[in-house]
Amino acid sequence: MPWIVLLVSAVFEAVWATALGLSEGFTRPGPAVVFLVALAISMVGLGWAAKHIPIGTAYAVWVGVGAALTVFYAMATGGESVSALKIVFLAGIIAAVVGLKLVPGKPEPAEE
Repeated sequence: MPWIVLLVSAVFEAVWATALGLSEGFTRPGPAVVFLVALAISMVGLGWAAKHIPIGTAYAVWVGVGAALTVFYAMATGGESVSALKIVFLAGIIAAVVGLKLVPGKPEPAEE
């Protein structure tokens, strides 16, 4: 469950990052409200997930997935140019995130 919460939080990170850009310095109320709501949801989810996943791993996954989704969205909507190298490097970010999930963490302490 912590990994699902972390990934959902990363999606909200991409939402708030995109809304931040669309708010034009907080002069557009709609995107500014979306930014604030998505930011709160994203931070609460990251905070909760970090109680169950080491903070270094949780933060790296949160930032990596959020950044990759933000760039993919910008490319899909024409806000950013598409190039083969961008796709390769974004795939590298996603591969690194998957790698962090696959690397075993420290073992849980035995319950007595």
